[in-house]
Amino acid sequence: MDTTRSSLHRSRWLLALLAAFALLLAACGDDTDTDAGGSDDGSSDDGSSDDGSSDGALPGEGVSVTMARADWQSGYIQADIYRQIVSELGYDVSDPAEIELGPSNAYTAMAEGDFDFWTNSWYPGHLSWHENELPDGSLVGDHIEIVSGLFESAGVQGFLITKATADEYGITSMQQIHDDPELLALFDYDGNGLGNVYGCQESFTCDDIITNQFAFYGWDKFEQEIASYDALFADFLDKVNAGEPAMIYTWTPSSYVTEAVPGDNVMWITMHPTDVIDDSNPTGVDGGEFHDQRPGFDGFGEEFCTQPCQLGWVPANIQVTANADFLEANPVLKTLFEQIKPSVIDISVAQVDLANSDGTQEDVVAIATAWIEDNRDLVDEWIATALASA
Repeated sequence: MDTTRSSLHRSRWLLALLAAFALLLAACGDDTDTDAGGSDDGSSDDGSSDDGSSDGALPGEGVSVTMARADWQSGYIQADIYRQIVSELGYDVSDPAEIELGPSNAYTAMAEGDFDFWTNSWYPGHLSWHENELPDGSLVGDHIEIVSGLFESAGVQGFLITKATADEYGITSMQQIHDDPELLALFDYDGNGLGNVYGCQESFTCDDIITNQFAFYGWDKFEQEIASYDALFADFLDKVNAGEPAMIYTWTPSSYVTEAVPGDNVMWITMHPTDVIDDSNPTGVDGGEFHDQRPGFDGFGEEFCTQPCQLGWVPANIQVTANADFLEANPVLKTLFEQIKPSVIDISVAQVDLANSDGTQEDVVAIATAWIEDNRDLVDEWIATALASA
């Protein structure tokens, strides 16, 4: 197949996948409708301005806000969208690129007041970091607050497998690979008798969850590769493009599924046909009870997933988490955060745009700015609702 035809083929599968996500979100009750409040002329019913004050002063004037962002590119766009929208309320907001952290450090730093909020929480998995103890004996979770909104039940995640391998060997689940020496040998890259599974980098949370999942299922013949995720994905994609056996954890929304496209060159793979990890925390790690993934996700048909499809992960709530004292001092921002619910499909497309760019912070800002301009009416509703609560 020539390059042009291959690109068109991938585009068709990507559009089909995005359509499947759209149906999923509709079924989960995702919507972005908001009530701006007040009248159409920009004033509230009592004659005051929509900014909640009589003199037109914005609530954020004179207030500095420190943001952070996660150390994975798929969270960059939403972080800058928030930065720009919060700035429209008069706040002096730092560039989230200045503080880039993995969740293993981010929640402690947030609790200690090193920054005020980020837009990159993945729950329930990240709840384990709320259990970390601070020097004064209190828990991180005592000092931070989860804000509803953003992408609730939208973070579909699981494992991908080379489609050519799944088709050739009739592979339906990771359990099947683990239990069949012939299949396991296909994934044993170093000849040590263990199947290699590309997992996560150590600063993420998914590496701990995967370790707990493997212990839960009794999968002692798999070993998780833990390294820089982009490096892991590059190795995985090389194998996929060569038609070789490979398996990796990934998530959506992300640009990764625009290169490893479910239904085209990869498939989502069932972990175990019936069982999903509970809160038993078999490895005994701190907070491991929050690695519970019941009921798992089984929403993909045979076009995208081996059957019966049970990804073994719940679709994550991708949400804002903030320092509790900061939210108490800035209630208008809590209201704003609750309103901001961009389309997960839009953000997926924006991430593809970022992946196809030079990947600079200037590109991040430009793509976020373009999204705001394209959705100006919706953004204005979110802001008006927040200002009306001031």
